[in-house]
Amino acid sequence: MLRSLIGAGFLAAALARGAIFPDQIGSFKKGPARTVSVADVALYDEYGFDGTEQAEYISTEKRFTATAWRFRDSTGAMALFEARRPAGATPWNLGKLSVRTSDGFIFAYGNYVFQFSGAVPDRAEIEPLYANLPKLEQSPLPALMAYLPSGGLVPNSERYIVGPVSLERFEPRIAPSVAAFHLGAEAQLGKYRTSKGLLTLAIFNYPTPSLARERAAEFQKIPGAVVKRAGPLAAVIVAPPDPDAAERVLAQVKYNENLTWNEKVPVNPAKGLASLILNIFVLCGILLALCLIAGIGFAAVRILARRLGRTEEAGAMILLRLDKVRGDK
Repeated sequence: MLRSLIGAGFLAAALARGAIFPDQIGSFKKGPARTVSVADVALYDEYGFDGTEQAEYISTEKRFTATAWRFRDSTGAMALFEARRPAGATPWNLGKLSVRTSDGFIFAYGNYVFQFSGAVPDRAEIEPLYANLPKLEQSPLPALMAYLPSGGLVPNSERYIVGPVSLERFEPRIAPSVAAFHLGAEAQLGKYRTSKGLLTLAIFNYPTPSLARERAAEFQKIPGAVVKRAGPLAAVIVAPPDPDAAERVLAQVKYNENLTWNEKVPVNPAKGLASLILNIFVLCGILLALCLIAGIGFAAVRILARRLGRTEEAGAMILLRLDKVRGDK
């Protein structure tokens, strides 16, 4: 009871920070907004929960319920999307992280997760919603998502792990101290179907291959664990019902290193060329000024030397006078 009250209070405070949904979506008008209860506050908090809102939209003959959860970044939203996606959901064309459910659809956009149920609007009516989302963040999704092997993967079984709470929820046989989240680890988990039952594969990503090698040695100490390291990845299957199937799944885990080089390109090429020419002239002017200053300084030294009574021969040039030598001969 106390936990529910804490969760409700937390969500009410989050909702008070600003409305998420607009007053109208397509032909549907928004009703009063309300809070959404959260059964697992600790998990949401680990994912970076930042706000929520739920509202009912009504048109002349139809209505639907819209729910939104906001997180600090897109990784947290992706993690919740995977956790809330029903087992029987099917892919939808609203984006990479979108599925149809028995009564509507669930999708993630940036650091938001949306769930629509009822007589839901079409895609064209939903897309204007993105334009005015408060505190929108659209950082790239973790590359770790792509490393789960597709062969034998149970649809919608993927879960993303960012800390001890999500690890306990989805793979409690691995201790947080072994995963070592303080080293910057995250993990993508999936279930695989074998002839003898389901097995769970967790792929942990570490900042360096040496850390992954060190953690792989610790994972191997778990009773019944089968482990493989690939670059900075450590793949773990704990107590698989079919050891041969586990080896086949691990054999598909491969690490492909990608190098990304970001370079700022001038928006206007002509403007960039003009700036280059201007910089060349500025450099030439600086060099000419230095030459002029050096010449004036040299002349000032010679004049000062004369006034101080120094002889001309002391600073004169040495002449060979080869013409006289030739004449003497």
